[in-house]
Amino acid sequence: MAGSRLPRQLFLQGVAAVFLFAFASLYTQIPGLYGTEGILPARRTLRPQGKGPWQQLWETPTLLWEAPRLGLDTAQGLELLTLLGTLLALGALLLRRLRHLLVYLLLWAAYLSACQVGQVFLYFQWDSLLLETGFLAVLVAPLRQPSHHKQPPQGGMAGASPHEGLPFWLVRWLLFRLMFASGVVKLTSRCPTWWGLTALTYHYETQCLPTPAAWVAHHLPVWLHRLSVVATFLIEIAVPPLFFAPARRLRLAAFYSQVLLQVLIIITGNYNFFNLLTLVLTTSLLDDRHLAAEAGNSRRKKTPASWPKALLALPALLLELAVYGLLAYGTVHYFGLEVDWEQRTIHSRTTFTFHQFSQWLKMVTLPTMWLGGASLAWELLAALWRWTQVQGSLRKLWTAVQLSILGTATVAMFLVSLVPYSYMEPSTHGRLWTGAHRLFGAVEHLQLANSYGLFRRMTGLGGRPEVVLEGSYDKQHWTEIEFMYKPGNVSRPPPLVAPHQPRLDWQMWFAALGPHTHSPWFTSLVLCLLQGNEPVIRLIQSDMARYPFHQQPPTYVRAQRYKYWFSQPGEQGQWWRRQWVEEFFPPVSLGDPTLDTLLRQFGLQDKSPRRARSSSNALAQALQWVRKQLSPLEAPTLLWGLILAVGAVRVLQALLGPRPSRASPPPREEKHRPAPKKEPGSATDQAAPAPNSSNSGSQTARRKK
Repeated sequence: MAGSRLPRQLFLQGVAAVFLFAFASLYTQIPGLYGTEGILPARRTLRPQGKGPWQQLWETPTLLWEAPRLGLDTAQGLELLTLLGTLLALGALLLRRLRHLLVYLLLWAAYLSACQVGQVFLYFQWDSLLLETGFLAVLVAPLRQPSHHKQPPQGGMAGASPHEGLPFWLVRWLLFRLMFASGVVKLTSRCPTWWGLTALTYHYETQCLPTPAAWVAHHLPVWLHRLSVVATFLIEIAVPPLFFAPARRLRLAAFYSQVLLQVLIIITGNYNFFNLLTLVLTTSLLDDRHLAAEAGNSRRKKTPASWPKALLALPALLLELAVYGLLAYGTVHYFGLEVDWEQRTIHSRTTFTFHQFSQWLKMVTLPTMWLGGASLAWELLAALWRWTQVQGSLRKLWTAVQLSILGTATVAMFLVSLVPYSYMEPSTHGRLWTGAHRLFGAVEHLQLANSYGLFRRMTGLGGRPEVVLEGSYDKQHWTEIEFMYKPGNVSRPPPLVAPHQPRLDWQMWFAALGPHTHSPWFTSLVLCLLQGNEPVIRLIQSDMARYPFHQQPPTYVRAQRYKYWFSQPGEQGQWWRRQWVEEFFPPVSLGDPTLDTLLRQFGLQDKSPRRARSSSNALAQALQWVRKQLSPLEAPTLLWGLILAVGAVRVLQALLGPRPSRASPPPREEKHRPAPKKEPGSATDQAAPAPNSSNSGSQTARRKK
């Protein structure tokens, strides 16, 4: 069994990085989304119901209940929470001592608190995924960091705490649920593009925020798009069971396939921190041996393989070949792959029906749960075996307590996760143990386990729908209101936004898929533009000078629905083509009966008087000062500045930090060496005396102090 100490450290660093991006990105948008002049003011979501504080906190778990005690309103409390989350995540990313259980508990609690008031703008699957991953990081993070000189041997489990690998297994199980469910729902949705293998001929063009590379990918040959869909099904449905394969090379092959998929998505789409978070989850497929942990020790300890390992090598190789052969045969058979040598293409088609797939899914859903349970049972047995190797009665008792607590938590989390995982197959969901349903119901509001299913259906098959806002002073001459990130001006190239998520732009994409009544917040957006609320305008254009109505708010606002297509190669100066479809939102002005009716219908008329934002409070003044300093920066610039700062600090840490020293040989070996050392460049001169002398010197210095 290869160790997982280094993958766990990578996981914890990755989770800290994702929290950093999530908090910083949300912070830049709070005034426009949740401020007193925002689209959906956060103060409306937290209204005491006359319940006790603990019951209130359990039913709506957010730290923002305590904002009034600090003299802050809900939006200001949210700003403070995201700022503290950003700083805490930055510290955990840079300092190993801060990768502590309590730090990750605070990060998780802060993001859960934000999601409780985030409303529709924080209802994305990656927000739920971050909450679930963040809670797993709480279980994975140690109570104390072990000393560098006490690291266990590379590739082995000696010296490791018995419970260390248990919570980390849950990360692998989460990755399996995410990928397998995302592949399955593409077929259970009956989307004709996924079944016809044509989804990617639309995806690059119709996704929310494409990148410039998406334009290139969109114009690739159709046969390559179809083959890419086949590869997607292979990676998302057939490969995930290999996450639990007994052969580590199969797990590593599964790791690289997942990384390939996520990197391609990052290149062609702006999906904020989601793909980075998925890459963080893939660290659960790695081990210390693969990451060359303590490479110097591995070079010195090259010994012939023991006879049990040599005996198992051939069956393991045969298993790997059988798995690869089965994957290749299944792909060719079920997707009808045929090579056309004359046209130099590969033809593909689905050779199975929806009914056959449904029967297959009904047959495999429960066995995949048993597969997960068997893998977890193996981890528990391995942990128990490691516990038997612990020396000392007190230490054995303490590790037994830790193993009992974390083992129980791991099993409970696994049982809880079975409920949302089974949503993709209703008959299996109904047969689940009732205890799992009760356990899930008790903690569902904490979002400890969630159901996933990304890219379920392709939208915009006849052209991507896009809502274009327009303003006017006389109702005759209309000026378009262009957003910073979403498509608008046909000559503007798609931007690079990730890891920032412009949440208003994302919701504009969803709003365009149906009537405006399906997106009540849109009416509030129109009202804010008519009122000229600067925080909302900065969500559309961070530079107020680029907003066409920055001097005076428009008298009238309306919205039109267009259909957009990528331009064809050779069309100079254009990235898009578009065609008007219909009116999306009627022209309205302040006091318009239509606008007032919609606001009243959606409950957006705030009857409670607005409380003046506290300005005398020192904490509120500090928040205002920080906001004033950061407001000139666009959110992607701020996030990339943080990335560069982290990179610079890491370089300095590598240059100025203590260099790892080679482990000194046992003292008994010194008698075999010649006493005089007159060749400073010799190997024997560099092997032991320097570390020994430095150690004795440091001990002498400590005695003097």
